Amino acid sequence: MAQTAKEYVAELVEKARKAQEVAAKFTQEDVDLITAAVTYNLTKADKVKKFAEMLVEESGMGIAEDKVAKIYGKVWGSYLQMKDEKSVDLIEDNKETGMQKWAKPMGVVAGIMPVTNGEATPIVKANMALKTRNAIILAPHPKCKKLNVVIVDEIRATLKKLGYPEDLVQTCAPEWVKLETSQEMMKQCDIILATGGEALVEAAYSSGTPALGVGVGNCVSIVTGKTPMSEVAEMIVKSKKFDNATSCSTENNIVVFEDCYDEFVKEMAAHGAVLFKEGSEEKAKLQKAMWPNTPNDHVLNRAIVAQNAEKIAEIAGLDVPAGTKVLMAEEFGGFGNDHPFTGEKLSPVSGIMKAKDLDDAIEKVLGCLHYMGNGHSCGIHTNDPADVDKLAKAATVTKLVVNQPQCLTNSGGWDCGFPVSMTLGCATWGGNSVSHNVTFKDLLNFTYVSRQIPNWKPDKAEDFIDADVIAKVDA
Repeated sequence: MAQTAKEYVAELVEKARKAQEVAAKFTQEDVDLITAAVTYNLTKADKVKKFAEMLVEESGMGIAEDKVAKIYGKVWGSYLQMKDEKSVDLIEDNKETGMQKWAKPMGVVAGIMPVTNGEATPIVKANMALKTRNAIILAPHPKCKKLNVVIVDEIRATLKKLGYPEDLVQTCAPEWVKLETSQEMMKQCDIILATGGEALVEAAYSSGTPALGVGVGNCVSIVTGKTPMSEVAEMIVKSKKFDNATSCSTENNIVVFEDCYDEFVKEMAAHGAVLFKEGSEEKAKLQKAMWPNTPNDHVLNRAIVAQNAEKIAEIAGLDVPAGTKVLMAEEFGGFGNDHPFTGEKLSPVSGIMKAKDLDDAIEKVLGCLHYMGNGHSCGIHTNDPADVDKLAKAATVTKLVVNQPQCLTNSGGWDCGFPVSMTLGCATWGGNSVSHNVTFKDLLNFTYVSRQIPNWKPDKAEDFIDADVIAKVDA
């Protein structure tokens, strides 16, 4: 009788549990050695180049050179964040409160991964699990299953060379990369670390297993005209074209103040962007190529996902200048399925709209986010801190980027303070359990120890309630 997905996953989980029982006895020195070794070995120049090229070839998406940069940025960055951090046994000892905090592993992690970041995600997630003495089973997207095996084999070889259990890091064999396998992993493991589309993350949260997932990305940036327009255009094009916009953190929509709109469009053109006007035949062609079923649904044409701007224009039957990097479509009518450019595009295509002022711009940001991407991120280009404060107060996002390229910032980078991560929590706005970029700390259980301290109970309410409050209540 043929083996079922449930049986296959059970075998992986059994091996992972045996390895994790060994890992549970690791010292801090053990996990620090392992994560350093994995980082070093998996980011050797020849291997990084190989991983990047393999993913482009296997998936047909993205740009190899950008994937090389992504591997270094995410793997090195996430490692440096964890390098000197405690993750084993006693990690906090507060004499004043009498409290201690002991770090414990969670067990076996189900690492669900997307094709869009299939080069860096398996390394980062594996290192997060190893830092925290967990085992991890990686479930790749079908379009990067070959690369995933190559990466996991490299990690396992590193573990074996150091004398640690190889089964701390496993993956599905290519023939088992399918929906049923991922579903079984999510049921049988102890914690789910999910990065992928909306349906996948919803499945993770409804699996009955504790899950860490991400929300849909539909980043919106405001252009106020208060900073040099050439610099703004350069940042947006750099972000939008990076790896053909595989990142969920790229500028899907741009809200531009009316008084600088023409200048912005001109500067974007100078940096390789082409604009399609509202109501034009060209915009209609682009829309039909990207969402064939619009307005019935917002399902993207897979043929355009993570392709370059010229290829997308060709698919749409549009003539654009050689070297075009970004396509922009005006969207002035509203939000939702009837206005699909206001949603996520997973390609170097941006919606663009006008705003009278900051209040109007914020309303348009919220309109886009409430349609798609609520909780994820937004941005603003301004030299006025009051603009930032106003947007920060109103925006239903977990990340707000100021005068920076979104896709090179939201998931952490060398010149920002966001934690480097491949899993960006979007709070309850995005249907997530966390509001931050997920790091190794989210894969730890904690035991808190209490010891007696001097009694701090006051004698009466008047000792700690302000007199003015008492006066108002008793008046």
